[in-house]
Amino acid sequence: MNTTLTGKVIRLEPLHESHASSLFNYMGNDPEVWRWLLHPIPADVMEMRDIVSSYVAGRATGWREPFAVIDLASGDAIGTTSYMDIDLANRNLEIGSTFYSSKFWRSAVNTEAKLLLLTEAFEVREMIRVSLKTDHLNTRSQAAILRIGATHEGTLRHHRIRPDGTLRDSVCYSILAHEWPEAKAKLQSRN
Repeated sequence: MNTTLTGKVIRLEPLHESHASSLFNYMGNDPEVWRWLLHPIPADVMEMRDIVSSYVAGRATGWREPFAVIDLASGDAIGTTSYMDIDLANRNLEIGSTFYSSKFWRSAVNTEAKLLLLTEAFEVREMIRVSLKTDHLNTRSQAAILRIGATHEGTLRHHRIRPDGTLRDSVCYSILAHEWPEAKAKLQSRN
């Protein structure tokens, strides 16, 4: 799909290799952005392009639909987020691989991105379940996921291998279709 979603402060557009330069400029050398990600910190724009290309390749398989997060004020790509593990038969998907420039942390960006993605998932694509996962050590992300109205489901032990070789447990959350109106109201009140 080539879905574009536009809010008040950001636009989510299909991720493309052409976004790599802006993404590297905003996040490439910020270790805090990469702290919880399953990629090593990119050394240059080419390594960022490789990360972007791996996300874009998932689009062809139907497993991933990656978006560039575009700041409407500047027109720059300041982050990325994806629909992943897309299961149309069971009307389930995950929102993940979400990371933004730390300049936009604690701003309207993440709230609006989740509002746009969840509205599309539940109201347009008619999903019955949307899941989110994060590193068990990433308490900032866990708090943000709970703030949007997701329910904690459990932990996948030793679910991923971090770039440094340590094992990551993934904390799992979800929002169900019948819970969406309440979660939407929470997001709209913050937006």
